[in-house]
Amino acid sequence: MTEKSISNAINQNRLWERHMELAKIGATLKGGVNREAFTKEEIQARKLLAKWTKNRGFSCSIDPIGNLFFRREGKDPNADPVVTGSHIDSQPTGGKFDGAYGVLAGLEVLESAEDIGVETNRPLEFVAWTNEEGGRFQPATMGSGVYVGAMDFDQMLDVSDKNGVKVGDVLPEALNAIPGANKRNFGSPMAAYIEAHIEQGPILEKQDKTIGVVTGIQGCRWFAIDVFGSEAHAGSTPFALRKDAFKAAHSMINNMYKIFRDDEDILRFTIGRFEVLPNSPNTIPGKVFFTVDFRHPNAEILNNLGDQIETICEKNSHGLKFKINETYTVPPTIFDRNVVGTIRESANAHNFSVMDITSGALHDAKYMNDICPSGMIFIPCEGGLSHNELEAAQSEDIAAGTRVLAETMLSLANQ
Repeated sequence: MTEKSISNAINQNRLWERHMELAKIGATLKGGVNREAFTKEEIQARKLLAKWTKNRGFSCSIDPIGNLFFRREGKDPNADPVVTGSHIDSQPTGGKFDGAYGVLAGLEVLESAEDIGVETNRPLEFVAWTNEEGGRFQPATMGSGVYVGAMDFDQMLDVSDKNGVKVGDVLPEALNAIPGANKRNFGSPMAAYIEAHIEQGPILEKQDKTIGVVTGIQGCRWFAIDVFGSEAHAGSTPFALRKDAFKAAHSMINNMYKIFRDDEDILRFTIGRFEVLPNSPNTIPGKVFFTVDFRHPNAEILNNLGDQIETICEKNSHGLKFKINETYTVPPTIFDRNVVGTIRESANAHNFSVMDITSGALHDAKYMNDICPSGMIFIPCEGGLSHNELEAAQSEDIAAGTRVLAETMLSLANQ
């Protein structure tokens, strides 16, 4: 271990209590949180973070999209910082650990370093990224995407929620919520970025592992598909004369499931939306709309199989017209070998049960990997449940992941 004392200094009770206090903001009846981006609840959570950090003497800065950074100085204040973090916004019926764990783990690392007076060559920072979830404003991971230049700032200001409220309308309140915060530029350099997160899946729990060393993030391709038939009477139209949009869509999807079969269970394939029009019990469907969410960590497989979707639709259209729109494409992410290795060494030094894992979900670390060496640490969540008010994690696992994060950050900050 680089600094044995930093691991011992992690305060499990304080860390758990921080989670419970933050979870009071936007609390739901089932034990989760509703804290969507730029709501009064999310802004209240920002203020709470600022209060906690101010009490410890950490500085705060904010960039034009509202990403919040908190900093503990190193011996060389001009050196690029080692950064951790995640997000504090949630789904409308979200859990209290998704995102919040990564932010509060970062706070705990800085507080523990301060508790024991440990010095690092590089500054240490943690960040609360803006609108990671994308529940209210799409796209998701907006804050980190804008920060690295993958998303256009001006375009994001014009994004509206379901009520017509634009990001540009609500952003000023967030920017002004922390009096005295320094201004931060997009793309400010970082030496490394490490994100701690609940797994949001069942693998660690099933394998009885405490720490997941995340080697990368699956790439994904999303498709929106319309199938056009012709509405007709269900009782008087013979099968041979029907232009049944449902029949064609059903055939397309059945054959997609055959092609996208994966005995190793690495591939992810989901039909998330399926809409039939006119949706009447005695009318032959004239139109069907459905979506495809396809994910894989191998870029070649992602490209080759994704490119087969149009061919599958053509072969199973039953002569009907269809339209395919690829709505979202993200290539796989491979995390930095040195960062991943440092995380693994830190976990093994504690004799935690460890396994390598690929993230099935998108995280801010995906974009940070574009501008600096990056990695992630996963801990189990009960039943793999996330984006759910019943989402749960154990205090012992939360502390274990934070100990690995602390050792990793200090090691990288002193390289």
